[in-house]
Order: sequence, then C-alpha cells, then structure tokens
Amino acid sequence: MRKRAVVLIASLVIAICALPSPEQSLLSAQTRKRAAAAAAVYPIQEGYVDANGVLIYYTSFGRGEPLVVVHGGPGASHDYFLPYLLPLARTNRLVFIDERGSGRSEKLEDVKQYTVENMVADLEAVRVALDLGKISLLGHSYGGVLAEAYALKYPEHLSHLVLASTFASTKEMNQVLQRIKNRMPPDKLALTNAFEKAGLFGKGAAWERGRYPSQYATLAWGDGYFPRLYGARPDPNYDPQAQNTSTAWDLYREMWGSHGEFVIDGNLTSVEYVDKLPTIKVPTLILVGDHDECDPSMSKEMNAKIKGSKLVILPNSGHMAFVDQPNLWNKSVAEFVNGSASTAAAKRSQK
Repeated sequence: MRKRAVVLIASLVIAICALPSPEQSLLSAQTRKRAAAAAAVYPIQEGYVDANGVLIYYTSFGRGEPLVVVHGGPGASHDYFLPYLLPLARTNRLVFIDERGSGRSEKLEDVKQYTVENMVADLEAVRVALDLGKISLLGHSYGGVLAEAYALKYPEHLSHLVLASTFASTKEMNQVLQRIKNRMPPDKLALTNAFEKAGLFGKGAAWERGRYPSQYATLAWGDGYFPRLYGARPDPNYDPQAQNTSTAWDLYREMWGSHGEFVIDGNLTSVEYVDKLPTIKVPTLILVGDHDECDPSMSKEMNAKIKGSKLVILPNSGHMAFVDQPNLWNKSVAEFVNGSASTAAAKRSQK
C-alpha cells in the first residue's frame, strides 16, 4: 500500500513538473501567433529564365503543387488574370509567365520566331529552370492553344491540364469569328468591312501606323467582341482602345494576321489539333462561358475528343469567365487540380 502511494505521489510530481510554466505558455502562444502571421503572407518570387536564348519573365506565389498559367492574345501578358485568380494561391503555387515577345519578356527582332512551337519550348525551359517537376498547366484563350500543344509534346511532365475559353482548330475559330462579326449592327458591320477593305495598318500619324485605327479598334473590340467577353460582371473599366495600345503588335500580326479581328490568317493557321486530341491522356478540365467568344461548341468537341475530360460551362459568362463567375471558376480549377481537399484548405485559410 505504501509503495503504491509513493508511486502515485511520484507520478503526480512528474505530471506537475511537466506542466508548462507561465513563461513557457506565453512563449508557446507567441510562437503560434508568429506561425499564423507567417502563414498569412504570400511572398512573390519573380525573375527571368533564359529559355532557348530568350529571356522569359515569370512571377510566382502561393503554396502547394505548381499551377502554371499561360495567357492569351497572342501578345497580351499575365496581368489580366490578376486579381481574379488570387484565391488559387491558397491551394497552389501559381506560376505566371509572359510569353516571348509579350509583357515583360524579351522582344525579338525576327518576328518569324514567334510560333506556338517555340513558345512550347520556352514553357518547358521555365519548368526545368524553376525545378517544378510535374505541373498542372492552365491556358486561357490563345494560352489554351499553347497548353494543348505542350500536352501533345510533353505529356509526361503534366499532372493536370486546364483548357479555358480556347480552341483546337483555327478553321473552326474563323467560322466562329465570322458569326460574331455578322451579328454586329448593320451600320457597324458596314463600317468594319470598309476599314478592312481599305487596309488596317500604315494609317494616321507616325505613332498610329503600327496598330489598328482607333475607330476600327472600337468597332472590333467593342461592338464586335464585347457582347462575347462578359456576362454577369462586365468590367466597367474595359476600353477597346486599351487593347489597341497594349497589344504586342509585331507578335500579333505574325501570329494572328494583319487583316482584322475576324479572321486568323497568320501562323496560327497551323493550329489544327482536333484529330490529335484523343492522344491526350492527362486529366483535363475544359472551362468555357455560356456565350464565350470561343464558342462553347468547340469546348464540347474538345470534351468529346479527350477521353475522361470534364467540361464546365459557366452561366452568364463570356470569354472572361473568371471575371463573370470568379468563385465558380476558381473552385472548379482548385478542386480539379487538387481534389476535394483543396476546398477544405481554402476554407481553413479564410478563418
């Protein structure tokens, strides 16, 4: 009996000694606060990768498996994704690039070097240089074309593929563009045709000659495209003239062409991937707005061709579906590339 009492007292003494002191409790609380504060900060890494002799700009932030995002245009930059895609940083390390000749990346004197194939090689060089391993790859608009080409060449480096508001056939896209043009008000359509017939470049003051005439830019990117760009949340800051003065025109004319917005006759005419899509075995998500500039019919065709792919048609959404339906768009991407656990992680990070 006495021995048991001694053992009990000894156990109590050990337990009491094991209790944290007030100083230790305070230190532990401070440590937790610092950890929580650190978890709330998302540092940005940015730089350049010398990819095949061309300096490619990248910016990266977030936590989790890498999700590489490639932009449209061709000849735009990654900036239009922000701030709309920011929530994805809670579940993935986001890596945005500016394609060669675009945004902050190096411009080339020889415009013949602006090709889908060269941009695929640049993307692979960025993946290797940043030691990303297998990546999820998201491409929007022309960026989706680039993502498809990458998936066809480097499937072993992909864990997931997301094709957003894009196309797999320039012939089909040209048919869509013609339908969009034909829906313009008759007076606007007549004026658009007159501008195109007269030629779109080399007009006006010296600083205007390398881009569309201002009136044509408003007709094409305003009267023509705007109804297909937005739905639920049209951007009140959208300005057709801003598109006219921010495009990388040397690249755009080489890839898209010089005969206006409603026909692709540059080197993008090489993009005919429909018959190759069945060879894509990577888990694939296809996103499109219900009245997208890249018509949903093309997304449905891609969905039929890529076995096991998932199609999400976002309601009341145009080409900028991540602006119209940001929560649904981001949720669809996060859950697809990470599984349902990503939703729980995102909710925890918001508490």
